[in-house]
Amino acid sequence: MSRADPFAAGPQPAHTKGMGELEEVRHRPFVTAPFGKALVEVARREPRIVGLTADLAKYTDILPFAEAFPDRFFNVGMAEQALFGAAAGLAKTGFLPFATTYAVFATRRAYDFIAIQIAKSALPVAIVTGLPGLTTGYGATHQGNEDLALVSAIPGLTVVDPCDATEIAQVVEAFVAEPRPLYLRIQRGNVPVVLDPASYRFAFGRARVLREPGEIGIVSTGLVTERALDAADELARQGLSAGVLHVPCLVPFDAPAVVDFARRVQVLVTAENHQIEGGLGTKVVEALYGAGIHRPLRRVGIPMRFIECGTVPTIQARYGLTVSGIVAAVRELLLEGTP
Repeated sequence: MSRADPFAAGPQPAHTKGMGELEEVRHRPFVTAPFGKALVEVARREPRIVGLTADLAKYTDILPFAEAFPDRFFNVGMAEQALFGAAAGLAKTGFLPFATTYAVFATRRAYDFIAIQIAKSALPVAIVTGLPGLTTGYGATHQGNEDLALVSAIPGLTVVDPCDATEIAQVVEAFVAEPRPLYLRIQRGNVPVVLDPASYRFAFGRARVLREPGEIGIVSTGLVTERALDAADELARQGLSAGVLHVPCLVPFDAPAVVDFARRVQVLVTAENHQIEGGLGTKVVEALYGAGIHRPLRRVGIPMRFIECGTVPTIQARYGLTVSGIVAAVRELLLEGTP
């Protein structure tokens, strides 16, 4: 584990990162390639694990596995349908495949293969997807902004959007312990450590209260949970008490935890690195409606439109996926309730 030094260098000119360039992590410890490192560790004791990719080993962080176990790694080329077909075949013969590509390529190019060959057949394949949401500056062709909505509609598919390096590694372990059809978003490169690996434990279908609720509740998933925690700290400095509920599993969805959290707050904000429609915010609204609970609610997420190219910090800030964006949403929601 490395620690970023925020004082090591001055500001650098902003530019859109190339595919091989890593985003910086400031003010937090981080792990480089946590998915690949975790996969190597579990593969040392589990010979059934195999890795596959569609020509994206370096850019989905499965390269450490490919280098450690070259006889258990397969690159099918730029052919996502073949990727999942091969993974399904390997799973049928007793292997535990981890198949990696980008979120947009998995869901837009091979959706039927995920649905029929993997989910309908209930095969233990981990579909591991990079570049979720606004984590790339390459625009709409590469931004996986609607993937959670798409895969959440597939019966029998577990859908996970982990917070940080700790949770990514723990999901890899959980899949091997409880094999299933799995869609997993990952952050690649330098990934911050937000959750304490000594005390946090991921479990399929379980949400976790990371900050006890006060008058405000923030329900978050994925990398935005880090910003939600920092937003809660900023709101505390402003005299406002905010809790954070982290929901890593979109399917199965922990509706009881969301309902219990909502009962304990006056207003709610949902925050996600995904289109507002069809993602976490939609699931929260449905859970509250089903329980007969009304709370003033604001959803922070990506608007339903194709997003332009730009540096990752710039486009995340433009669409509110930042600490200040979450704080602003809370303040606006509170002002709406003020006479």
